[in-house]
Amino acid sequence: MSGSTSPSAPFGQMLTAMVTPMQENGDVDYDGAARLATYLVDEQRNDGLIISGTTGESPTTSDEEKDRLLRAVLDAVGDRATVVAGVGTNDTRHSIRLAQNAERAGAHGLLLVTPYYNKPPQEGLIRHFGAIADSTELPVMLYDIPQRTGTPIASETLVRLAENPRIVANKDAKDDLGASSWVMERTDLAFYCGTDILNLPLLSVGASGFVSVVGHIVGSDLHDMLDAYQSGDVAHALAIHRRLTPVYTGIFRTQGVITTKAVLNMFGLPGGPVRTPLADASPELQALLREDLAAAGVKGPIGLAPHQAVPASVVGVERLTEGSA
Repeated sequence: MSGSTSPSAPFGQMLTAMVTPMQENGDVDYDGAARLATYLVDEQRNDGLIISGTTGESPTTSDEEKDRLLRAVLDAVGDRATVVAGVGTNDTRHSIRLAQNAERAGAHGLLLVTPYYNKPPQEGLIRHFGAIADSTELPVMLYDIPQRTGTPIASETLVRLAENPRIVANKDAKDDLGASSWVMERTDLAFYCGTDILNLPLLSVGASGFVSVVGHIVGSDLHDMLDAYQSGDVAHALAIHRRLTPVYTGIFRTQGVITTKAVLNMFGLPGGPVRTPLADASPELQALLREDLAAAGVKGPIGLAPHQAVPASVVGVERLTEGSA
């Protein structure tokens, strides 16, 4: 596991919610996942990775695919990065099975999203999260994203959940800095920003780090921003934040996995298509993404602009293999 973990940042500080690379026929590309994980850790300086989160297309991957994917990533980077398995569903028993599978595979932690669609009451959330947390020995990061799930985790509920010794963190995508501040004042939960445009603002009220999507592309820059802020150079952190604003805007023009895979494909990195009901980025969207990246001065993994990207096979030899040496 990553040596960058600490009680205040139990999963590390800079994590990316990794896409699940696919082959052109829609099968999971496990070799590509290992190469991408290596790139994200060794080149983009991620302290950890979230596997099978929403950005990993967890709604459309099977339990067997999730298990094999997790093992591939652990084999690739588990000795030097925190690997957290997304096991949250809207079925408590199913989530417990996934959590126990992840523990057997060697995951370092679990990500539990709020149950979606069935809109449980707060007492139901307490029972759901508590039952899953108690089913393994792994540390748990909650994931509060009401715009996706339909149900927020109330501040008072977070305080109660923090009493469970295995629930140690919250991926905060509620986008309410006041509510986040209130909970951080009353618990030891480590807050990780789950909305990239708010990474720096959430740091200012006590966040431990980020669970990012744009970390696929500018993870090293985000690490620089963290380092600058925590060293007291807030002006430099702000300058990085402002420079990256076009990347935040671009990646979230639609579902982040669609745009992220489009950029990875432009740069010759493992990405591939998305699974339906998602749809791959149109040529028009790809053109906008190139403009967004150019506005932020983003180059590809071997220093190329997106329109100059080389085939994946070349990148695999010249960059990804180099990073895993």
